Amino acid sequence: MNIIQQRHGVTPPASRILWPGNRALPPGVERYRVKGMGSLNVKVGEGDRITLTDIEGGQRCELRLRDKDGRIGADALGARGEFADVFGPETRAGESQRFTVSHDGTLIVAVPGTPMDLSKQNTATDIELRITRAKPVAPGSGVALPEPLADALQDIRIGASTARAYVVKAGEYIQIIDVAGRQMTDFQCFSARKLDKGIENALDATVTRTLTGRAYPTPGLPSKAFGFDFEPLIEVVQDTCGRHDAFATACNSRYYDDVGYPGHVNCTDNFNRVLDPFGIAKRRGWEALNFFYNTRMDANNQIIFDEAWSRPGDYVLVKALTDLVCVSSACPDDIDPGNGWNPTDIHVRTYSDKQKFSRAVAYRMTPDADVEMTRETAFHPRFSALTRNYTEYRGFWLPSRFNNEGPIEEYWAVREKVVVMDLSPLRKFEVTGPDAEALLQYCVTRDIRKLATGQVVYTAMCYENGGMIDDGTVYRLGPNNFRWIGGDDYSGAWLREQVEKMGYRAWVRSSTDQLHNIAVQGPNSRDLLKEIIWTAPAQPSIGELEWFRFAVARIGHFEGAPVVVSRTGYTGELGYEIFCHPKDALAVFDAVWEAGRKYGLKPMGLEGLDMARIEAGLVFAHYEFNSETDPFEAGIGFTVPLKTKVDDFIGKQALVQRKEHPRHKLVGLEIESNEIVGHGDQVYVGRGVVGVVTSSTRSPILGRNIALARVDVLSGEIGAQVEIGKLDGMQKRLPARVVRFAHYDPEKLRPRS
Repeated sequence: MNIIQQRHGVTPPASRILWPGNRALPPGVERYRVKGMGSLNVKVGEGDRITLTDIEGGQRCELRLRDKDGRIGADALGARGEFADVFGPETRAGESQRFTVSHDGTLIVAVPGTPMDLSKQNTATDIELRITRAKPVAPGSGVALPEPLADALQDIRIGASTARAYVVKAGEYIQIIDVAGRQMTDFQCFSARKLDKGIENALDATVTRTLTGRAYPTPGLPSKAFGFDFEPLIEVVQDTCGRHDAFATACNSRYYDDVGYPGHVNCTDNFNRVLDPFGIAKRRGWEALNFFYNTRMDANNQIIFDEAWSRPGDYVLVKALTDLVCVSSACPDDIDPGNGWNPTDIHVRTYSDKQKFSRAVAYRMTPDADVEMTRETAFHPRFSALTRNYTEYRGFWLPSRFNNEGPIEEYWAVREKVVVMDLSPLRKFEVTGPDAEALLQYCVTRDIRKLATGQVVYTAMCYENGGMIDDGTVYRLGPNNFRWIGGDDYSGAWLREQVEKMGYRAWVRSSTDQLHNIAVQGPNSRDLLKEIIWTAPAQPSIGELEWFRFAVARIGHFEGAPVVVSRTGYTGELGYEIFCHPKDALAVFDAVWEAGRKYGLKPMGLEGLDMARIEAGLVFAHYEFNSETDPFEAGIGFTVPLKTKVDDFIGKQALVQRKEHPRHKLVGLEIESNEIVGHGDQVYVGRGVVGVVTSSTRSPILGRNIALARVDVLSGEIGAQVEIGKLDGMQKRLPARVVRFAHYDPEKLRPRS
């Protein structure tokens, strides 16, 4: 029977989507996240069902209801007393409790906690609140908009497949909201002052790309969008989507005509219609900033597109830099995936120039998590006085370089003197309970049973197939008390998943917001910290603290700010990390800064740090490793003691096989050229690709370009000659030689010193 006969009479199957992009809740269901040590008030009605979930476990929660007469109690929730006491220290991660509201009022959810004691690990974590409404909004009445950022001057609804023009004054803010998600919108604006003179100075994406060096403006330094005559018209202040484009015109009649849909409504005609009252000449295709578009150029120079990235309530907030006439569309495209095959509304709000909004982009701890906006670390007030060069890193603003030094000088300071840098975005998790050791022994590659109190170990965390989830350090604070510090939020979620799977009595609770940290690195770091760190007699002093050890300490004296100081770092030099509660951050920084004057202390940003860590052969997530890379391929095979760790751990069997049959290895490259080599450049032997550059830099101390590269094991012998491909890899090659890494101090004598 041939394949045609086999399929005869078979009903064509529907598309299957395993992970729908929009995490829309069922009708009538609302979700809120109540931060640890925070509270939330929300209106509820008779019959509403309340579900509280202790996301990470061990977090107490209080529930109250204020009725219309102002009386506060828990009777309306089926509990006695002033409040319902929900959850507690023994609550498992993910446990829920449910209540039904007996009369209208204001629900008050409080998540009590105190600033974390660094020796007790008493962090406060978030509670999820879900409300299932007894009287949900009637179907068809629309999707609820996010709460306004402030009192709005204008609320403008742009119906699906239409456009609206509106006027804003200099300094006012414009919030462009995707109401239902997966909806593209074009934005254009004109200087009102120049329009009055007959000059149509429209926002120009080509000029904007030229002046910012980016595909489109983003919050931070490259935030402005410019008119055709180079005048800045708007500044992007906040962006919860972060995926747009700005290289094609708004959709126009020719596009639809050429694919067989003559007369289809389009953004250009809609723009022409609503801009006509302002005397603006019609165009056949309007240039615009294309917010929420998922349009790209592929490697074959083709324009490709897919569904918009935006989710319900995503927005872009821009600031008018002069009086503007603006126009926004709700794109009518329903003939391809751009709007998810279903054009919906866009909403615009404007706000007064008296309002203040922080610069921020969206960060999601995991792809399915609620959005959080970029935050400042507790050390930001001190570092921001020294630089305006910040970059977003995993939900925080971190300095990339400093005004008066720059990355080269910062680099030499860490090699010859001492630097201080902000590493607060590192993710911290408190791992406690009688099975805490068993949990970590099962989930990380190192032998945690050999770890003594006061010790730190660097390790990998892997999936069952041996691919890496994260790398990080484990601190042992006591027999059943550990701290995991890594780079990825999912590592904490993964640990909690294993608690559930294995039935361990252990808790994994995030403490990133309770522990901010600076690194003090360089040859003078020990002498500097000896002057300001006080330790109790039972703790090692700074002078006694050995490599990968830590001490619970104080700044200055017995009554000083509490800190944890570890002899760890990411520079390849003698160095320390200082962890403290955010409330003590400025006192900690000031003590380090003042004591550091005579030691030549300088601040260090991410650019200088990158040079130091590449020289030292220290790996970085999504560069040297990802979920397809095992620790051996990532160059950290020493974290997998297959011969000496008797206990089973996740990925062990896969790692045994991978080690016996390796395909790739991480090597160092010395590049015999001063031309720039970049992450992702391919490594060749002859015409064949044998690897890829993972990280590269021009080494100040070696005076040449160096790189880390993941290559085929048969091509990675020390001394092997390879070539790095530029352009298409065939027209231009840079000669390179495989060398031992780390390029700098491969025996780690300096951090051990």
